[in-house]
This record gives sequence, C-alpha cells and structure tokens, in this order.
Amino acid sequence: MGECLPEDLTALSDLDEKSLLDSLSHRFKKDHIYTYIGDILVAINPFKHLPLYEKEVSEIYKCHEKSSLPPHIFAVADRAYQFMLGRLATGPRNQCIVISGESGAGKTESTKHLLRQIMELCRANSQLEQQILQVNPLLEAFGNAQTVMNDNSSRFGKYIQLRFHNSSVNGAKINEYLLEKSRVVHQDEGERNFHIFYWMLAGISSDDKEMYGLLDPTQYRYLNEQHGSEEIVKRWSEKYHVVCNAMDMVGFQEEEKVDMLTILAGILSLGNIVFEPTESDTVKVTDKSMAWLKATAGQFGVQQEELFKSLTCTLSVTRGEAICRQHNQQQAEDARDSIAKVAYGRVFGWIVSKVNELLAPNVDSNVELNEIGILDIFGFENFAVNRFEQLCINLANEQLQYFFNHHIFLMEQNEYEEEGIEWETITFKDNKPILDLFLTKPIGILSLLDEQSAFPQASDKDFVDKLNNNFKASPHYQAVRSHCPMFAVIHYAGKVQYNGGGFLDKNRDTIPANIRGLFINSITPLLSVLFAATVSRTGTLMPHKAKPTQKTQDNFNSTRKQSVGAQFKHSLAALMEKMCAASPHFVRCIKPNGNKLPDQLDSQVVMDQLRYNGLLETIRIRRDGFSWRPSFTEFAQRYNILLLNPGLALNKESCMSILKTTKIQGWKCGLSRLFFKSWHQEQLAQLLERLGRAALVIQKNYRSLCCRRRYLTLLVEVHRQQQAQRDKELMEAREEEERTINEEMDEKMTDMEQENKRPASMPVPQPRMKRPQPRPRSILTAVPKSGDFAPVPRPRSKQFEATPFDNALGAEGADERVWEGSKKKTNTIRWFKETQAYKVVQNGAVPCWFHGIIHRREAEDLLREKPVGCFLIRVGQSSGLHTLI
Repeated sequence: MGECLPEDLTALSDLDEKSLLDSLSHRFKKDHIYTYIGDILVAINPFKHLPLYEKEVSEIYKCHEKSSLPPHIFAVADRAYQFMLGRLATGPRNQCIVISGESGAGKTESTKHLLRQIMELCRANSQLEQQILQVNPLLEAFGNAQTVMNDNSSRFGKYIQLRFHNSSVNGAKINEYLLEKSRVVHQDEGERNFHIFYWMLAGISSDDKEMYGLLDPTQYRYLNEQHGSEEIVKRWSEKYHVVCNAMDMVGFQEEEKVDMLTILAGILSLGNIVFEPTESDTVKVTDKSMAWLKATAGQFGVQQEELFKSLTCTLSVTRGEAICRQHNQQQAEDARDSIAKVAYGRVFGWIVSKVNELLAPNVDSNVELNEIGILDIFGFENFAVNRFEQLCINLANEQLQYFFNHHIFLMEQNEYEEEGIEWETITFKDNKPILDLFLTKPIGILSLLDEQSAFPQASDKDFVDKLNNNFKASPHYQAVRSHCPMFAVIHYAGKVQYNGGGFLDKNRDTIPANIRGLFINSITPLLSVLFAATVSRTGTLMPHKAKPTQKTQDNFNSTRKQSVGAQFKHSLAALMEKMCAASPHFVRCIKPNGNKLPDQLDSQVVMDQLRYNGLLETIRIRRDGFSWRPSFTEFAQRYNILLLNPGLALNKESCMSILKTTKIQGWKCGLSRLFFKSWHQEQLAQLLERLGRAALVIQKNYRSLCCRRRYLTLLVEVHRQQQAQRDKELMEAREEEERTINEEMDEKMTDMEQENKRPASMPVPQPRMKRPQPRPRSILTAVPKSGDFAPVPRPRSKQFEATPFDNALGAEGADERVWEGSKKKTNTIRWFKETQAYKVVQNGAVPCWFHGIIHRREAEDLLREKPVGCFLIRVGQSSGLHTLI
C-alpha cells in the first residue's frame, strides 16, 4: 500500500489518468487529503473535521524541510513566508498564494488555515495580528451564504495583502470583488440569504430586537419566510456573538455597529412592502404593508412620505422643470429591491473600507514592506439557472486558470526555447481564446453588454441576439433556442448555459437620484455616509467623513457611470497586475462529491476536475521541467557565500564554481540563467543553513573568548579597586582611632584642669527636721612623744579625700597616696564615659539632676541643703548596682 500512497505525484511510475485517480483515492481513504505535485499542493475537501490543524501540528511545520514531513497547507504557508524573507531562492520578494477550485472544494477553509499559520510564523502575539485573524469571520458573515453546492459559499472574491516589515506583520489590506448583491432580494430553492441576517435574528437579545424593530424571522420575504431548526438556530446564535467579538477586536465603534444593524433591519422590513395598482394607473402600498413602510422609514431615518415617493415615482429635472414620472407595480418593486441591494452592498463595502483603515501599516512611507497575498475567490459555478453573477464568477475563474497556465506551462516552456534547453513540449488546454471572448474590445461579451446597457430602451433579448450575431462562429460560444434569452459558453471547466434575463439591469446597477438624495439626508449617520461615498473605478467604496459637498455629488455621479461589468473587468486587471509582480504558490482544491458527504469520493466528479484543471499535464511539467529558473546574477548574489568569497564576480563562471562545490545533480545551464528542480531550492537552503550554523559556532566561540578576556581584565581591575578600598578604609580607621584617643586625652586633660581650677563650694546650712548628731571622734591609741608635733588640719582638696590624720603621714607616704588617688579617679572617669554616659546624656547635654562623680562627703553636703525626702542614687563601678543614700 505504501507504493500506492506517494506524497508527491511526480514520483508516479505510470503517469496516466487512472494511476493519478487511484493514488488520490487511496490517500483520501486514509484521510491524507493533501498531496504534492512538485511545489503545487492538491487539497481534497474531506467534509469533516480532521486533527490536522492543532497547535502541535502548527509548530512542527515551522521552518521545516519539505521532504521530512507529509504534505500540508501549513507547509505552503511556511514556504511562502520563507521566500518572502529571502531565506529560500534568490532574496526577498513579494509572494502570492492562489487558491482555486470549484464551489464547495474548500477554498475558504484553506484560506483560514493559511492565514492562521502565517500569523503563527511571525509570532502571533500582538493586537494587530489578532485583529487580522478576526477579519475572516467578519467578512464571512456578510459575504458568504448557503448554496446548493456549498453551505458556506463565498459570494464575493477577496485578495488579502499581508504587509511585513522584516519578519513581523505590520498591516493588512482587503481587496473585495463582485459581491453577489442580488442574493439579498432573491434566493433559488435550497439556498439562503447572507449569513448575517440569520445569525443576527438568532443571536440578538429580545430587548435589542424591540429596539431595532425586528420580528420573527419567518415573517420576512427576503428570507423566504423560513428559518432553521432549534439546533441550527443555537449554532447561528453562537456565530453572531463571534461576529460581534470580531468587530470589537478589529476596532468598530459601538455607534457604528448599532447603525449597521439598524440598516440591516431596515433592509428586511423594506422587502415586506407590497404594492398594488390603483384605478388611476398608479401604485400604492397595500394596507397590510403600511406598517412595514413606516418601520422601514424609521429604521432608515427618513420621512415615510419621502420614502413612499421615492419608491413609486421618479423625479427628473428637464429644462429647469421638475417632472414626476409615476411607476407601475413592477417598477416600484424593482425600485424597492434596488434600494435593498445597493444598501447592503454599501454596508459590505464600508466594512471592508473600515477594516483597511484600522489595519493600515503604521510605518513611514519610505519604509519598504514585503507582502504575502492570499487569493480566496468564488469557485467555478454551473447551476440549473445561471445568471449575470455566475458569468462574472466564471470569468474570474477563467482568468485564474490562465494565470496558472501562463506560469506553469507557457512562460516556462518559452524560457526553455529561448535558453536553448532541450525540451519535449507539453501541450495544455490554453483558455486565452475564452478570455478574449469576454474581454476583447470592442467586440466582447462585456463590451457588448456595456453598449446595450447604455440604451434605455434596450432589452435582454436584444443583448443576447447581438451575442448570437457576433459569436456564432466561435467554438467557445453556442446560441440556445429558447423562449427566454439564453446563450452558452464553453468554459475551460465545461459548458455553462446562461439566462440573459436581468443582465442589463444588473450591469447598470442604478437607483433613482431622488432615492440617493433621500438617504444622504438620513438621520442615521452611517446610511448618510454610505450614500454620500464615491465609488472607485474598480468598484471600491470610498466613504467621506464629512457631509457631501456639490463636488462630492459630481464625483459620485461620474463614478456611477461605470457599469458593474466594467468595474469587474478593471478590478480583475488590477488583481492580475499584483499577482504577476509576486512569486506565486498554487493550491488546487478538489471537491470529492456533489452531495457534501464525508468519506465519499465520486471518481467521475474528481476526474472531471483533474481534467479541466490540467493536473495530468501539470504533473508532467513538474516532473520533467525546471520550476526555478534564476539568472546568473541572482544565483551568484544569493549563493556566493558558499565559496566564502564575497567579492566573487556575478557571472556564469562563478555560478559553475558554486554548483561544483555543492555537488547537486539534475540542473541545467542556459544562455543567461540556470534551471533547477523544485527540490534544488531546499538542497541549497540546507547548505546555507549548515554554513549559517558553522558561522554561529565561530561567532559564539569568538564572542565567548572576547567576553572572557574582558571579564578577566575587569576582574583584575575590580580586585585592585577592592584592595585599594580596603587599604583606604584601614588607614581611615587608624586615623580615626588615633584622633579619638587624642580627643579623649585632650578632654581628660581639660577636665582635670577645670577640676583643679574650680573653687570648693561652701556648704550652706539648711533647716533639718532632726537635730544632727555629733560625729564620733577617733581615740588615740598612743600618746605622742614629747618631741612630736600635734596634728594640724589641712585644707580640703578635690583631688584627695582628707582625714583628721593626714598630717600624721610621712612625706613619702603622702606622695604615694596622692598618685594612687589620681590613678583611681582617672580609671573611674574612663569607665563612666565608656559604659554609663550614653544612659544619661540627652540631645548632647547632661540633665540638671546628674552630679557626676562625687565623694560620699560631697553627697552628704548636697543632701544637707535639700528638703526631707530627697535622695541620691549612687552607681558603683565594682558592683554595677545602684545604692540609695
């Protein structure tokens, strides 16, 4: 079975339709919905959820090698991102991803996955990136609808331009093409209106319904008076809240959302206005629908009478005179539906314009931005009844098929011939004659349609007759015999029969001037802005912030002269110009069956798509051809680093030297460029990556060496500074200690001098409560000799404590006693300063109650002068205790 499941169809040994179909069928049964054709991805819609898009899978496909992982839509996103950054091929360049296929083939889902993966690649964590991701659900709500072929069919085309500065996204722009406005007023059996109407009615609260004037969904004619089951309505309600969150995230204001919902409610009410003829050949609104007329006028913010006049008559000015032309019933109904279509189209255009305004790049105009474009456009359609919208849709698909053929077959094979490369020409189905059938001037389908639209009296039958007369000889056109105006075109995807009814009116897409003037003066701000806006040549709405001036009116009128067909042709030309300026990546989507059922593959349905997409021929040219064809200069500029010679000449010889070094095989050399297979890009990228890793190793080690040297130098300097600081601190400490000792000695000497100079204070007697008792006198133990002198009292001194017997001491003993007393007092003073002074000093001063170091006798003298009850507390050095005296 492994041989039946090649991941790249260019590896098929037998290249024919049967082997191609069998290979895709076997892979589809194994839920392998992605397959490569070289660098082209084929995606089959599984019609069910598959575990292929989780966060873990997204991480695996970041900067991966193509051959190392299975085919995936994430791989296409990564490849485009790497090319945009210049990491592959020949330097940075704009990229575009073209997603094509039938309606229901899965193009919209593929776009979602691509967009999400690209945001992941550029680290999707900023507000801008989250805003970009919310654009898809917002546009899907207003631009997608259910058809018989697809439950979520895009009824418009969009080209998303992601703008990058370096590797980060810096802005985005949405280009929209040909919204199917006719769906607002009419849906075929099995189809629905745009999603937003159903989601709004299912998700809006009861209070808001009353505020907007909304009723039960089954009452609205524009919704075919039907709704969904309870389960479906619940899912719609969830979708509505997702859309509201998306609008908040992108940046819409609350007032804008209210106005927008009011206009949508007005469109639904407008569809319920019914007309009936009167006896005077005019029309009136039926009695039953008068309430709807009143509701519509209120929701649109206009006068009821003015709205009625705009619906039932056309006011024109001829030679300065106003002429009112009354409508018949059909004309009134056409005017009603025309207002609904234009109003919805303007709302959608305003949403796209608002998104572009909010997501515009915030950089200087001089900064060059790279770009990745993603094209998600309506698929090829062939319904039971095909109208003007299907013709435009299929024309767009013809243009995309031509773009694919031009890049894959025409341009590539022309280069082989010009460069002298041996090549067996591969024939392909060229659809350029079909494009010429539509776009040639002055004889082309669109040109003839514009010509007939310019005549007010021309009919759809006249238009079809003119087509039959001009193209009856064309092999791609067939006249159809029918009572209705019918014709057929042989498209690249098969024959499609078109009903020409309504072609002229839809191409004109005009509304009466009085209706435009009425809505410009609406009190609903958004409605006024929408109808005062101008429309570009490509049909893009350009709103004006201020009230319109006369100049704005003139611009509006002039741009409305562009028909829908002309606008679509110009927009297609602009789209092709953007895509041709970028490097394309192709995703070909395949629908497995026509019933939208999972796990079922209809061989005939798939084979038809393989044939008209030209996948068999694509496999051949991707297998045998050379998809990458850089010039000598481009290749040498990109890969000269492989020779480690930045000054290498940019010529053929340099390219040969580079390729000889790489040892890759299978390439060819032309006259001015080289020819490579798609996998050669990855091989060269691997060589560059290996060289880059080597450069990183060298840089790492060199920077490590430089940093270590700087570190060691700094470390020596730090140690030197630390040692100097320590020496300085030690010197300062010594100086401080010496200074402290000197200050203490000076203070001691000063204290001693002051003590010696201070006179002894004479005691002052104080009255006492008790009579003092006489002191006991010492008794002489010996009688002095007759030769001894009697003891004589000496004066009191602060330095020495005198006794009555001091004179009895000899001179030698007296000197020793004086020295010992002085030493004892010095020690006492030092002890007190070091251990006790901080306890009594307050704010640098000694309190009045502290008397310092005094003798007991001095203490008694102090108490003698105090009243009874006073006491002294003595602190002794030896005991460390307090003594009460």
